[in-house]
Amino acid sequence: MNSLKRKHVRHARRRLRVRRKVFGTAERPRLTVFRSNKQIYAQIIDDLAGHTLCAASTREADLKSEVKRGSNKSAAAAVGRVLAARARMKGVRQVAFDRKGYRYHGRIKALADAAREAGLAF
Repeated sequence: MNSLKRKHVRHARRRLRVRRKVFGTAERPRLTVFRSNKQIYAQIIDDLAGHTLCAASTREADLKSEVKRGSNKSAAAAVGRVLAARARMKGVRQVAFDRKGYRYHGRIKALADAAREAGLAF
């Protein structure tokens, strides 16, 4: 097994391990993050109902004008602020943070900190 495949397998195991423990309800939905090399995406999901309450990403037109690159900490913080504002408009105050197996640092931490500062509790 080559090293790249091993890396993907390890990440998949981490992702599933975290996902087994984190579950979103109507009172406390799940905030999940996906990080690619060029963009960052976040959404708030009610797992019981099986639908997304709100989402934000660096690919949106209003955020594209605000950030130069979608792959840095300032872009992640902007996504966190926008997502928290949208969640508060929907009446969501508390979430369960699903980091999807990513380490809690860099862009993931910047998004989480910005969402907390904008009013989400987790």
